[in-house]
Amino acid sequence: MSIQTFKASSQLKENYLVENSARQHRVLVDEPASLGGKDEAMNPVELLLSALGSCQSIVARTYAEKFDIDLIDFKVELEGDINLDGFFDKADVRPGYSDIRATYFIKTSASEEKVAEFVKFLEAHCPVGDTIENTVNFTSSYQVNKKA
Repeated sequence: MSIQTFKASSQLKENYLVENSARQHRVLVDEPASLGGKDEAMNPVELLLSALGSCQSIVARTYAEKFDIDLIDFKVELEGDINLDGFFDKADVRPGYSDIRATYFIKTSASEEKVAEFVKFLEAHCPVGDTIENTVNFTSSYQVNKKA
């Protein structure tokens, strides 16, 4: 397969509520009340963890048969640590996650050795995980629309 380009847009609504769209799908994002939002949806860093877990789950479903894994059930719990002083510009620390931890809950009759090989493969082939772990080329531009 060749390179495929995916697109999404994010529109700031009232307060910290953001409406995100990709193709015909919509996802709302907000901040918890403790960070100034109205807690109407997950915040961006929770959504990132959800994107990672979703990606890992999809890779698991896609490749289970190849690894002779009868995937009866698959769940990922993720947590990550962020020093909010970076976001709030209170300290010279990164504003993003410093650590992310995943725990997989896999129901299968496959051997532990097969499952360990399978997990290693799915972590190596998850596009979201790869994007988090490796540097990506990021460019931006902007347009200013003057108020009339």
